[in-house]
Amino acid sequence: MVGFKNRYMVMEVFLDPNRDFSVDEPIIITQFNLTKAIKDSILTNFGECGLALSMNSFQVKYVNPVTKICIFRTSREDHQKVWAAITLIKSIGNCPVVFNLLDLSGSIKACKTAALKINELKFEHYKLSAGERLPAGAHQLMQNCLAKIKLLEH
Repeated sequence: MVGFKNRYMVMEVFLDPNRDFSVDEPIIITQFNLTKAIKDSILTNFGECGLALSMNSFQVKYVNPVTKICIFRTSREDHQKVWAAITLIKSIGNCPVVFNLLDLSGSIKACKTAALKINELKFEHYKLSAGERLPAGAHQLMQNCLAKIKLLEH
């Protein structure tokens, strides 16, 4: 018996740096927001048939709201379509965003390793840039997010 062949994408979400977040609340990246934006993009760019084919195995496996790192699972046959749709997303809510693919792999184990390394580096950078303004719960939130990555399974 042959199992489903999946692709795992580790992506980074860049929020618009020119937007003034002091006026509006910045968007919080969640699994729901990402799934909705990706489904809308696939529907717009590939139609209902493309959406139905792609959503069969699509899943947002992990989202880190601090470092803006996400892991998506999709079928091997449709990963290029999903990747293209993600690239074509211009905004989530009212906030302009850009996605950057950091790693593409065929196994969750390789994806977890890459995501852990990237998350640790980005959080160190975040701590250095925030300096004294680092929120009190940020360190605990990051530890919880790293623990979620380690628990990822198919």
